[in-house]
Amino acid sequence: MNTEAIRLTQYSHGAGCGCKIAPDILSRILASTDTEGTQTDFSSLLVGHHTRDDAAAVILNEDCALLSTTDFFMPIVDDPYDFGRIAATNAISDIYAMGGSPLVAVAILGWPISKLSAETAGQVVKGGRDVCQRLGFPLAGGHSIDCPEPIFGLAVTGTVLRKRLKRNDGGQIGDQLILTKPLGIGIHTTAGKQGKLSPEHTDIATAVMCQANDVGALLSQVEGVNAMTDVTGFGLAGHLLEMCDGANLDAIIDMPAVPELPGLDDYIRLGCVPGGTARNIGASGKRLPALSKREESILYDPQTSGGLLVSVTEQALPTVKRLLIENGLPSSIIGALSETGGLTPQILLSST
Repeated sequence: MNTEAIRLTQYSHGAGCGCKIAPDILSRILASTDTEGTQTDFSSLLVGHHTRDDAAAVILNEDCALLSTTDFFMPIVDDPYDFGRIAATNAISDIYAMGGSPLVAVAILGWPISKLSAETAGQVVKGGRDVCQRLGFPLAGGHSIDCPEPIFGLAVTGTVLRKRLKRNDGGQIGDQLILTKPLGIGIHTTAGKQGKLSPEHTDIATAVMCQANDVGALLSQVEGVNAMTDVTGFGLAGHLLEMCDGANLDAIIDMPAVPELPGLDDYIRLGCVPGGTARNIGASGKRLPALSKREESILYDPQTSGGLLVSVTEQALPTVKRLLIENGLPSSIIGALSETGGLTPQILLSST
């Protein structure tokens, strides 16, 4: 079979982190498992699922914690090798978002063997292996099944010094918010799937998705970085709401400061908005103000292998900005955390 002629995205009903179950439905699923004693019986468990953080954290010894995470999805691009790279980069990001460093990964592969060749699957796995190799740890094995749609991802184990462990619920009043990658990945990839992506934009989203969030391990060493998470399938709005809920604070977003991929206005006008956007909007519980179609399409856009959302004190901003600039990442402030004005934390848009 000629892998060059294959369009992987035509073999799946979803794409990338847009395949995620909507957060409100996920809450219902997890609620049925929250019987008494499911987490409190394990004194070694530092971070479980209750704050919807990026990885589980377990005490390893007095100084270190073990991090464990998994992430997998259906193709978001057509090229098998790029699909493998993106899926791996996305899965590994959860370790970096907790401030840790990855130790080892194993692969998760679901493949429609009657429709797609073993050689094509091999290119997917090679993409994932090459990412792990570049970041300095092994892809040491995995598990595969025959399934109707192609699926690939990793389960990743890492470590972090306990004093440097970064959660998504540690934000403080007055913290500034920084996003390290532009939004619009879901819009760009949907435009590509629909054949509407401009030639000059062909490789932009792939390059962004393949950019590792390893700067998170450096940011965790900065005093004043109070919280971190990565922005993926629930969009900026969804993951920021998780951060707000954990800290019981509101967030104020300066929309013009939010970095975004080029051409979004045209693609939104052409209807290149992924289905995950509507699911994210429905799950937010009207905790954002009335938004324009443009604002809604961008803030709720499902990201795949998106950037880090960093909550940092004003005093630590110069150090954080320097680290981001040195790593070629956006360093603009997109908003701030503030005291909540109601019973439930909200996201507000700045009037300036």
